[in-house]
Amino acid sequence: MEKILVLDFGGQYNQLIARRVREHHVYAEIKPYNKITVGEIKEIGYKGIIFTGGPNSVYDEKSPHYDPVILNIGIPILGICYGDQLMAYMAGGVITSAENSSEYGKTTVYVKNSVLFKGVPEKSTVWMSHTDYVKEVPAGFEIIGYTDKCPCAAMCDEKRKLYGVQFHPEVTHSEFGKQMLYNFLFDVCGCAGDWTMDNFVESSVSKYKKELSGKRVLLALSGGVDSSVAAVLLHKAIGDDLTCVFVDHGLLRKDEGDFVEATFKGRFGLNLIRVNAEARFLSKLTGVTEPEQKRKIIGEEFIRVFEDEAGKLGKINVLVQGTIYPDVIESGKGDSAVIKSHHNVGGLPDVIAFDEIVEPLRDLFKDEVRAVGTELGIPYELVWRQPFPGPGLAVRVIGEITKEKLEILRDADAIFREEIANAKLEKDTNQYFAVLTDLRSVGVKGDARTYGYTVALRAVTTDDFMTAEWTRLPYDVLERASNRITGEIGMITRVVYDITSKPPATVEWE
Repeated sequence: MEKILVLDFGGQYNQLIARRVREHHVYAEIKPYNKITVGEIKEIGYKGIIFTGGPNSVYDEKSPHYDPVILNIGIPILGICYGDQLMAYMAGGVITSAENSSEYGKTTVYVKNSVLFKGVPEKSTVWMSHTDYVKEVPAGFEIIGYTDKCPCAAMCDEKRKLYGVQFHPEVTHSEFGKQMLYNFLFDVCGCAGDWTMDNFVESSVSKYKKELSGKRVLLALSGGVDSSVAAVLLHKAIGDDLTCVFVDHGLLRKDEGDFVEATFKGRFGLNLIRVNAEARFLSKLTGVTEPEQKRKIIGEEFIRVFEDEAGKLGKINVLVQGTIYPDVIESGKGDSAVIKSHHNVGGLPDVIAFDEIVEPLRDLFKDEVRAVGTELGIPYELVWRQPFPGPGLAVRVIGEITKEKLEILRDADAIFREEIANAKLEKDTNQYFAVLTDLRSVGVKGDARTYGYTVALRAVTTDDFMTAEWTRLPYDVLERASNRITGEIGMITRVVYDITSKPPATVEWE
């Protein structure tokens, strides 16, 4: 299988680079710059290399650097932002602070004729984010792009197939970024573009047949897309050696527990154990209002439940989780800031009673996970089911969690989702749900003064869940949802709609 190496120097858009490459049906894998040598790169036989961005200055001795030999091993390289500067630095160019010439956001770039810019107009918009720039290009390089502030916005040494861009072609704001990456992958690297999800399924099944042979495996099944796909994938590889534990923590959506049990135990024939642990989780969450504490409590309790079930089953070697790449990014990676911890990657207890943890979907984005599910034959209604956080409704009840609040939220959320479905808007928004705020307000019901809860409705549109826009739902849909929620649920007096994008907000409220 042909591969592109995304050499990670600490940039914020690194996962998007891999994603954009994969969108062209070329497999990309991310490796930290200090975890792979030039010799290993040559041995693996990558078709091309992409140097990522990063927050550092290349002329700082403490910044990430790499062996300059990599420029002469015959593998095409594309440097992006810091990666562009690093390439120039390694080849003998001069990099300096941009001072008053820093560029952030959308910028007009002018490009010259080059294989990298085939099909790209001479003038277009790109996304810039830099404080340093290439002041002097190295010997053998030529400038092939510039902006009003940056004299070297792109450079190349076509003889050695080395290309560098100061901007970020992987970001959607770069209007011809996908074309540039296409040109690099196919015209420079000579990729065939034959990597598909069936390749992933085939290789994963083969891998886990070997790695998990003779081991007893326990999977944390939530019923969401990620854990569902992981369950069917592992079941295909190891069959009845897989036991799925479905923890009904009392924080699920309306009728969700019964649906999960019927689907996987009945339809797929998986070895499924349902654990009704509502009382256990709610007791742990009593009086807790801080969102990060909620997540950590739930994460730890999940593991405790799994340990309890494993004890009943005898020796269990492996714990499987449905972790996907955005979970890893948002939970903090390396020196990255922690936005929020996820129960399956952050806040796990230090000691767990399993020999190892397996995360078969860890390097996939949500759309890739859905594609894997489709390839595995999982029904449409499950593959395209609404994303749901591991901590469940605990992060959609603001403030202290009670059984009463959960019931109110379940009903409100079910109404909202039903109105979205009735309007046939499921594919027009990627995630939609209700939030029970801790705001109480005065209302009037039946000519009587009431004092009830405020519910917030949230719907977002995104292609990667790393960024998201609030969905412009029709007013009549919002009106019907609001009328039904306030009319059918006695304790709700007010409904609001969240029009905040990500960033600055996250998709969830907590």
